[in-house]
Amino acid sequence: MAIIETGSLIFMDIETASGKANFEELSEDWQALWNKKAGKTITDDATLESHYHDKAALFAEFGRVVCISFGYYRASGSERKLRIKSIAKEDEKALLQEFCDDLKQFEKHHRGWAFAGHNIREFDIPYLSRRILINGLELPESMRFYDKKPWDILLVDTMQFWRFGDFKSYISLELLAAALGIPSPKDDIDGSMVGEIFWKDKDLKRIAVYCQKDVLTVANIIRKLNGKPLLQSEEVEYV
Repeated sequence: MAIIETGSLIFMDIETASGKANFEELSEDWQALWNKKAGKTITDDATLESHYHDKAALFAEFGRVVCISFGYYRASGSERKLRIKSIAKEDEKALLQEFCDDLKQFEKHHRGWAFAGHNIREFDIPYLSRRILINGLELPESMRFYDKKPWDILLVDTMQFWRFGDFKSYISLELLAAALGIPSPKDDIDGSMVGEIFWKDKDLKRIAVYCQKDVLTVANIIRKLNGKPLLQSEEVEYV
């Protein structure tokens, strides 16, 4: 019997960047707000400017979503494939609107499914939900967790799963994949480089490829936990 059912999951990952390319582009009010939010965590060798560059992407109020990748299993002829889609745009509101529209279409045709990802409970879903509301969009029904009991929130988080009740523990996606013998998703860039690639290189395609690899890695982690072989290239399709 499978530890985690896979047929009813949407595997997902997001990539984020700072809301502005540089701290100096913030208004005086927002610079003051950043100081209040993050000033106490600045190390002796950092400044407000460098701290914003390094950390703003982690806060939904000061960052932005630059890519969302998600995948789910679907029938393809006589086979079942993991279908992965990425949405990457400079216009964050348009990006989020497309994701919400896709999710609403999925909601119409599927019941009893859950989001799956690594650290999705504490980062991806809350961050995405906040950015959707900040951009003045309607939160999809499946992301309205604020009035639900913890056991009614349908999320499969591989980081939470690997804790086995040890709430002091943290494990990166890269380390968990390595521990389970799964090829690393970090063969080109890592999350700390996304902001530079977005603001300076304008290379959304590179970010999307990186994001897709994380989605595939989560899917393979869950397969490994269920005692199933890793997905082969012909079992994955990108749209």
